[in-house]
Amino acid sequence: MLYAIKIATRYLTASKAQTALLVFGVAIGVFIFIFMSALIGGLAEFIMARTAGDMAHITIQAEAVDPALLSPADAHRVLLAQEPASQTAAILKDTAAFIPLIESLPGVIGTSPQINGSGFLTRGAQVTQVSINGLEPGKESVIANLAGYITQGTANLGAGGVLLGKTLTQDMNLRLGQTVRVQSSYGIEALLTITGIYEMGSGGPDRRQAYVSLATARTLFKMPQGVTRIEIKLADLYTADALAPRIKALTGLDAKSWTEQAAQLLEALQAQAQTGYILKAFALLTIIIGVASALLLSTYRRRPEIGIMRAMGAGRWFVMVVFVSQGALIGLMGGLFGAAAGYGVLLAFPGRDSFAPGQNGLPIDIAQGAYGLAIVLTTLGAIAASILPARAAARLDPVTAIGQ
Repeated sequence: MLYAIKIATRYLTASKAQTALLVFGVAIGVFIFIFMSALIGGLAEFIMARTAGDMAHITIQAEAVDPALLSPADAHRVLLAQEPASQTAAILKDTAAFIPLIESLPGVIGTSPQINGSGFLTRGAQVTQVSINGLEPGKESVIANLAGYITQGTANLGAGGVLLGKTLTQDMNLRLGQTVRVQSSYGIEALLTITGIYEMGSGGPDRRQAYVSLATARTLFKMPQGVTRIEIKLADLYTADALAPRIKALTGLDAKSWTEQAAQLLEALQAQAQTGYILKAFALLTIIIGVASALLLSTYRRRPEIGIMRAMGAGRWFVMVVFVSQGALIGLMGGLFGAAAGYGVLLAFPGRDSFAPGQNGLPIDIAQGAYGLAIVLTTLGAIAASILPARAAARLDPVTAIGQ
């Protein structure tokens, strides 16, 4: 075996230019494989950071209350009447009891109790419909990174303050520090001061969302206790499907994973991953074809030498080992050079911190370059590519080969 590898090494060093060109071609294929792995993996991380990264990974939503049935009028008609909104509002009560239980679960990094509703923002004669989100002070950025999106002012919500999107303030010609009138769907009004202006980069939140403190939301929606929603953030968002049933069993409340509301996003990420597999498979196929072609040419050129080896007693298995060893060495050297080049090039790109909301950078993750996998697959692919030339060399008739 060692002698066969020694002969294979001599064959490679005998044609240094051809060997260098072949190793360079393999290295290019490995570089493409690594770059595509980092790009596809980084793009998935980028999308998740910019979409699901600002979403609640698990949501507990208060169940809507059905209208109260007052009295059936007759056999053909039923009269329904709803109690006043303040009495039928969907509320999660006793949150102080089970929020600490949720936060103690492994993988949970934060919770955000909220009061959500609709209302109107008024300044002079201008009136715009908005979604009002009441957040607990100190937890403004637990779910969406409001602090990272702030362009003016601060994300800290206090009594009498409101955070508005940049697009909304431009549409209504509002500035930081101005006072606006916020009216809830319950008809309750409050004069609030714009303490922060944010820009998420998406049209909906920037144009329609108004963030107030939880105390302000209680006043606007006549909710002296409880909340309408609890949003939960996880260290690993992919564990949401497993953790949601545990939270439901622990609290008795219907906890829903973000995957139930973002099925299309998951499908898009899966399609993207499949595209990456196809591209990397083509890169590997290119390597195999290149190695096989070069070794077939080497077999043809070394027919007399192969004939001499066979005439001196070398068996077919020995000849096969020589050419398979050539393929393995080419694959290993090309894999190492390509991996080193790929790592060096990817070092020039921003790290994963640039994927965080509010940061800019190309979606390339150097940690997902799959360097070891690229080297192993390339070596195995080169070995597989060398089998056909090795079999052809082993089948040569010694007399015929020497005569040529």
